[in-house]
Amino acid sequence: MIFNSINFAIFLPVVFLLYWFATNRNLRLQNNLLLVSSYFFYACWDWRFLFLLVFSTLLDYFTGIKIHEAKNKKQRLFWLWLSIGVNLGFLGVFKYYNFFAASFANGLSLLGVNANLGSLNVILPVGISFYTFHGLSYVIDLYNDRIKPEKNFIDYSVFVSFFPLLVAGPIERATHLLPQILKKREFDASKAADGLRQILWGLFKKMVIADNCAEYANTIFNNSSEYSGATLALGSLFFAFQIYCDFSGYSDIALGAARLFGIDLLRNFAFPYFSRDIAEFWRRWHISLSSWFRDYLYIPLGGSKGGIWMKIRNTFIIFLVSGFWHGANWTFIMWGFLNALFIMPSIIFKTNRNNLEIVAKGKYLPSIKDFLSICLTFSLTLVAWIFFRANTMHHAFNYIQSMFTGLLHKSSYIAALSFLNLKTGYYIPVLMLLFIIIEWVGREQQYALAKMGLNWHKQLRWAVYYTIVFAILYFGGKEQQFIYFQF
Repeated sequence: MIFNSINFAIFLPVVFLLYWFATNRNLRLQNNLLLVSSYFFYACWDWRFLFLLVFSTLLDYFTGIKIHEAKNKKQRLFWLWLSIGVNLGFLGVFKYYNFFAASFANGLSLLGVNANLGSLNVILPVGISFYTFHGLSYVIDLYNDRIKPEKNFIDYSVFVSFFPLLVAGPIERATHLLPQILKKREFDASKAADGLRQILWGLFKKMVIADNCAEYANTIFNNSSEYSGATLALGSLFFAFQIYCDFSGYSDIALGAARLFGIDLLRNFAFPYFSRDIAEFWRRWHISLSSWFRDYLYIPLGGSKGGIWMKIRNTFIIFLVSGFWHGANWTFIMWGFLNALFIMPSIIFKTNRNNLEIVAKGKYLPSIKDFLSICLTFSLTLVAWIFFRANTMHHAFNYIQSMFTGLLHKSSYIAALSFLNLKTGYYIPVLMLLFIIIEWVGREQQYALAKMGLNWHKQLRWAVYYTIVFAILYFGGKEQQFIYFQF
């Protein structure tokens, strides 16, 4: 079941009505309903992997209690590493075994040794990277005495498997979500209306922008040897919009859906393509993952306290691990390496916290300096995204070489215009431009539509909402799975 499906359009209002009316606002019944609904939601993908989700939940629930009850540090460490080891072990088997086996065999072949280690023909359980990190943050926070263990298994299970965030985040913390699960919730009409607006904007981003861009990005990337340099540049642009609107669209729907049930999830995106440097980009892109690596990897490694070389080392470690988290392919590792490389100047010259405020706050337009900084940062992310999207390292390097050499020829731009005219009829670029304008106008809010039109006349405001609905129905591309489901 995916957010942009008819099934979810039926599932969500049914759960909503049962949650607020059939449970008589009883917290125990509400949490029980959320857990059953979340397990049903997950089982719609593949019911067999529901057992893995339940096992992971039981593991962290049990080891969390044992960490709290342990009489000394040695026992606490044992239960902590048991949870970490088993969780990462499952993640390693399902997600990384084939990668390591193939890489090891290729390494041996360079030494003249032929090794056939075999491969596992298994489906990657959807959301495993996300719910594994939910559990790991819980046991690590328990070990560090940031929280107390949750003794009620139902409540803890809702924290791990709450259906809006289950398969693609945001990656929640027990310190943020568990108190909301334990607290009695009252229906708030304004909060629900805000949730619906965010769902609407998320559906627009996913179905109108991301799914259409995906069609053209796939055409160009899958046949890159046939296209001109400017067309290849278009392909990277289409993919940049695809991945942003796909993933942030999912996050908008997740946050909006959670708000319908009186629960606030962590913000995951803050208009990252308006960033003025790579450091700012990573404070605004996939915030829950970036902050997770900061708190549970970067800081424990020493963070920024050990001098410039430790900063450089730790920065490369978290970006390489972040790339590897995204997938078992050298292209993802290279994507992480490039982002670490791009952020290095701001780390070395200590300018990584220069741009903490929203760009052009309170103004209609950015300054020339900010505009050029945004363009440069976006260009760097475009290059990195090519590795993220490419099938192999060879494919990525060939794509970049052909793109930059082709940009030197006038005919390349004519070919790109022909591609747009033939494939998109120019309406997709127009919609992309309209999307950028709306995002820019709403960049000071939690999401673009958060405050837009609230002070307008009611009829005008609803006309805007109906226009967005019409755009979703009319321009919605071919239904495609969310990109981050594969991670």
